[in-house]
Amino acid sequence: MTENSNPSEAEAANELMRLARQIARHDKLYHGQDAPEITDQEYDALTRRNAELEAAFPHLVRPNSPSQKVGHEVAASPLSKVTHEQRMMSLDNAFNREEVAEWTARIRRFLSLTEDAPVAITAEDKIDGLSCSLRYEQGKLVRAATRGDGQVGEDVTPNALHIADIPQQLPSGVPDVFEVRGEVYMARADFAALNAAQEAADEKLFANPRNAAAGSFRQKDASVTARRPLKFWAYGWGAASEVPCDTQSEMMRMIESWGFPLSPFLTVTNDVDAMIAHYDEIGRQRPDLPYDIDGVVYKVDRLDYQQRLGFVAKAPRWALAHKFPAERAQTTLESIDIQVGRTGKLTPVGRLAPVLVGGVTVTNVTLHNRDEIARLGVRPGDRVVIQRAGDVIPQVVENLSAANGRDPFAFPEACPECGSEAVAEEGEVDVRCTGGLICPAQRIERLKHFVSRKALDIDGLGEKTLQQFIAQGWIESPADIFRLRTRRDDVLALEGWQETSVQKLIDAIETKREPDAAKLLFGLGVRHVGEVTARDLMKHFHDLPALRMQIDQYNNWYRLAGGAMVKPPEDLESYQSLTAIDGVGDTVVESLRAFFHEPHNVAAWDDLLSEVSPPRYEVETLDSPVAGKIVVFTGKLETMSRDEAKAQAERLGAKASGSVSAKTDLLVAGPGAGSKLKKADALGIETMDEAGWAKIVADADRGTP
Repeated sequence: MTENSNPSEAEAANELMRLARQIARHDKLYHGQDAPEITDQEYDALTRRNAELEAAFPHLVRPNSPSQKVGHEVAASPLSKVTHEQRMMSLDNAFNREEVAEWTARIRRFLSLTEDAPVAITAEDKIDGLSCSLRYEQGKLVRAATRGDGQVGEDVTPNALHIADIPQQLPSGVPDVFEVRGEVYMARADFAALNAAQEAADEKLFANPRNAAAGSFRQKDASVTARRPLKFWAYGWGAASEVPCDTQSEMMRMIESWGFPLSPFLTVTNDVDAMIAHYDEIGRQRPDLPYDIDGVVYKVDRLDYQQRLGFVAKAPRWALAHKFPAERAQTTLESIDIQVGRTGKLTPVGRLAPVLVGGVTVTNVTLHNRDEIARLGVRPGDRVVIQRAGDVIPQVVENLSAANGRDPFAFPEACPECGSEAVAEEGEVDVRCTGGLICPAQRIERLKHFVSRKALDIDGLGEKTLQQFIAQGWIESPADIFRLRTRRDDVLALEGWQETSVQKLIDAIETKREPDAAKLLFGLGVRHVGEVTARDLMKHFHDLPALRMQIDQYNNWYRLAGGAMVKPPEDLESYQSLTAIDGVGDTVVESLRAFFHEPHNVAAWDDLLSEVSPPRYEVETLDSPVAGKIVVFTGKLETMSRDEAKAQAERLGAKASGSVSAKTDLLVAGPGAGSKLKKADALGIETMDEAGWAKIVADADRGTP
């Protein structure tokens, strides 16, 4: 993010809008999906910039600003929602001694205390887990809930009953109602064992202990939680019919006496020096702790002071999180390997001389893409600084080695898996293999797409079956699917296959010998050729050989031009015949050209067409009032699927679009229609409900004008 240190009001408003979108996205990934894409430090940088701009332009603070929110709104979930009686707050952050000192000074100013007046502060390590509130009534656990957005969380009571650290019954004499709040987490050793078991079972691996804990705790099936090694420790309380102590530290020790684990580092300090000393000591021990932490939490000890200090926006004035910096270490970059992902993306991975970072031995590091390698200037043999932040994949943050006349790292121009061209499209940083159909790294993903419902829709060929046949060496390309009938006895010999299931699979494949040409083209997985574009191409060319002929002519010109990435002349017929098609532009044409430029793809294409015979593609259209118009469907359609509605529009001579614009002629809105309906109303676009659309279809079928 590029920051303007002295933005105008308009620039600040635009940046705040962008920040709000970014932060909302990362909140959803972290709190709602347990799948963060950025480090804690990167997230903190976004929120700090948001706070700086709002402080400079307070009149630009909006009700939905990230500074006003806690966590993330609970999305659609199999777990029921719970409204917290007392809101679960977030914490403001500090990143250095000066900010901690300013926080304690603000407390004194707010309470009208002198500079030398003692203010006791508790300090404890901030564990990286999932916040949870445990409600006890008459000493019995009656509800456990996640934080959610602070106001509404998820009911995880059955899951909490399987965590040994959470008492189901408190001793006698406790308040009638008391909510204990804390963190559900997973120890590092337990996390490593869980991932080892996941890998052995060929299941998805968890990115870090926090994600593993959150994913294990937020389960609809509590038996899954029961099998996961989760722990809990308390850090505070929420709604309570009585708080029988006068200080934070006394109350936490009482909660400990009820059977709840607390942080082993919980202590009371009396000045900034003592706070920072405790912070430094925890940081020193951090690599050897059995669990992950990301900072130290300070709280004003006296509860009457907490009451007076109150809250601001989403955080209490009386508490602060002092975050740790990202952990770093130096090592040698021994080699750079190129990995090919399932979508053909070439990702460079650095192999390191083993180095201990934050208690974890790091041997691999992501280098992201070709541009990042060039920016860092790294080559095998360089001395580099590694950062491991938020337990995400480590990354190189600095290259300590001078070039000394050595050549830069040469990023491959061919796929290391299949030898096909590896290219980056204009405006993109990612380099991708063009091998597609024949690239081993992409094989399973390409074949899954080829047999999927919106492509050839071959029933019985799911991912596991495809993997089984690929492992046997029976399927390498789409054409091999149609040769499986010759392996009937071989399939029958595999475990889990019976006469009936084998015959059913062969029958399902044989029914696709004359596939819809547009679905076949879509199934090939040519980049940027989606199902709508495939239909647009087939409506124009009617058969696949005609499309291939135009692409071959364009490729011939391209070769004669020396392969230069230049825009073809306006009078080049092969190019113009493609770009003249509605919905087909330069990006699609270039993807098709690159696909057929690769000999491996041409061979796979010819092989496939030797097995299947798509009939001439014709779209029968009916006379209707929507012929030639653009129609958008939104909301929940109750009598048909979205695919069926789009097919109806095409049959009526209309074009179905996914977005509303000034070119839209009609919006069909089902229940739950939102922003698209509002935009259509604002643009004066005709709208109707599903029943109105059904009448248009029925009238057209009857030939009624």
